[in-house]
Amino acid sequence: MDLTELTAVEIAAKVAGGQAGAVEVVKAHLARVKTLEPKIKAFVTVLEDSALRAAQAVDSKRARKEKLGRLAGVPIALKDNILLEGVETTCSSKILKGYRAAYDATVVERLKREDAVFIGKTNLDEFAMGSSTENSAFFKTANPWDTNCVPGGSSGGSAAAVAARMAALAFGSDTGGSIRQPASFCGVVGLKPTYGLVSRYGLIAFASSLDQIGPFARTTADAALALSVVGGHDPRDTTSSQKSPDEALEGLEGQIKGLRIGLPKEYFIPGMDAEVEASVRAAVDELKKLGAVVKDVSLPHSSYAVGTYYIVAPSEASSNLARFDGIRYGLSAPEARSLEEVYEATRGAGFGPEVKRRIMLGTYALSSGYYDAYYGKAQRVRTLIARDFDEAFKAVDVLATPTSPTAAFRFGAKTSDPLAMYLSDVFTIPSNLAGNASMSLPCGLTKRGLPIGLQLIGPAFSEGLLLRAAGALEKAKPFPILNAGCS
Repeated sequence: MDLTELTAVEIAAKVAGGQAGAVEVVKAHLARVKTLEPKIKAFVTVLEDSALRAAQAVDSKRARKEKLGRLAGVPIALKDNILLEGVETTCSSKILKGYRAAYDATVVERLKREDAVFIGKTNLDEFAMGSSTENSAFFKTANPWDTNCVPGGSSGGSAAAVAARMAALAFGSDTGGSIRQPASFCGVVGLKPTYGLVSRYGLIAFASSLDQIGPFARTTADAALALSVVGGHDPRDTTSSQKSPDEALEGLEGQIKGLRIGLPKEYFIPGMDAEVEASVRAAVDELKKLGAVVKDVSLPHSSYAVGTYYIVAPSEASSNLARFDGIRYGLSAPEARSLEEVYEATRGAGFGPEVKRRIMLGTYALSSGYYDAYYGKAQRVRTLIARDFDEAFKAVDVLATPTSPTAAFRFGAKTSDPLAMYLSDVFTIPSNLAGNASMSLPCGLTKRGLPIGLQLIGPAFSEGLLLRAAGALEKAKPFPILNAGCS
């Protein structure tokens, strides 16, 4: 039995039942990391020693006949912008070189409480700013389905780790599609929870009103389990919802007969890859065969979403990243002779080109004389986008769209054109602006053998409904597991 082919639900059950040891499970995944990591480069840090100690603690706990947590022995990868106490956390940026987290993020605390095992920190676009993981200051992560292609971004390392079965679960952050788009490119399930359902405490902020932590998994059942563990109110996060994960996951079980699925006309646009559209429409047809009712709907302000996002997100980033100044931690410029020189030299050397670009965009949008014309107006358009969703959900229960206009593209294909790169997230950004629930699940392969993602979008706290619909499709059209070799 190849333990890396087991789902997180299966691993936890076998460890709890004594059919497999946590150490045995973790060793199997670490062996796969050693084999595939030279090709994939999903991890910034591999935590072999601490993972084996944690796994041994789980086995000892079982030997003492103590009750095990819901994720006992499950190997988990963590995007390197989520704090794990005592472990270097870099955001894949030179400016945080040497910074070790002083405390655990809330999601980490909750995962530890359920006996999960952390096997590594994953690569990302620097400070989560990108759609291909090519903006990492360290190295590029490859797509396990085709190592000449990107895994998506910004959570590309987490998506690749799950796709390549180097981790049973992984966590990332989604500010404009950074969970769903790489999930689509890598052929895994990626869930962006409703804003506020999962605590952001211990997540290094990019854009605070948009960021949300969520899971990557190979199955909808694993994604549901992961969300049930990490979701729920946290008094340390002032934007945290009072809703429990059980409330959000209500409706997870059952049939989808009578479920009303909306197809927004603005998400099926000229220029979208024909294979992507065909695969998404085929998946919707399959849901229709299972009893769903399909309707055409409109989200008229969606065309303004990318422009709105690239004012709101950089504005918040310019404020959040001001804390990285070379004074207390991370990279510093010892040769500087004044405070101003420290700032200039540290940030000049520490931040990469894309981060600098977004800081400058945000600083300009927030500057005196331009605030109302840019940031203020963008927030008003954001309200209109959210209202479009509210109106659509009066007529339907769930929206179905492509996750991305294309499948994974080759390295370098879009790095010279920032706008082309930004448009990779044209279908995912609106959900972040509205704060609702959304997810991506694999629904087919291109002729070149690259995964295609279907995005499901629901009202706030409708994760159970989305996962039920996704689970029905998953059961009707099982997605192939990635071969061991990684082409």
